[in-house]
Amino acid sequence: MKTQNDVRVTIRVEKELKKNAETLFERLGMNMSTAFNIFLRKSVDESAIPFEVSVKNSGFGNGYSASDVTTAFEESVQNAIIEKKRKGFPIARYDTDKKQAYLETADGKREYVNG
Repeated sequence: MKTQNDVRVTIRVEKELKKNAETLFERLGMNMSTAFNIFLRKSVDESAIPFEVSVKNSGFGNGYSASDVTTAFEESVQNAIIEKKRKGFPIARYDTDKKQAYLETADGKREYVNG
């Protein structure tokens, strides 16, 4: 039930995941909004994510710190940027001075978003 204190939250999920989740929640007698609210309430009640979050099944295995995972992620992003540049694709960047996103082309030109 919508109340005066309700706000809209927009999230992105993979199409197949959304479809599967909606099917599950429908079987449980609820919609996506209700399920998400349950998740948020449980998280707040427990002051934590209400299930285990780990890197055990991420391909990193046990013994890797958050720093190790972060470093691997940063290296992966850099490798993706190098590959995009090699193929001549533009790279999404952010200008902290202008506080605006832009695409950087292979020749170094900037095309600012909405600007």
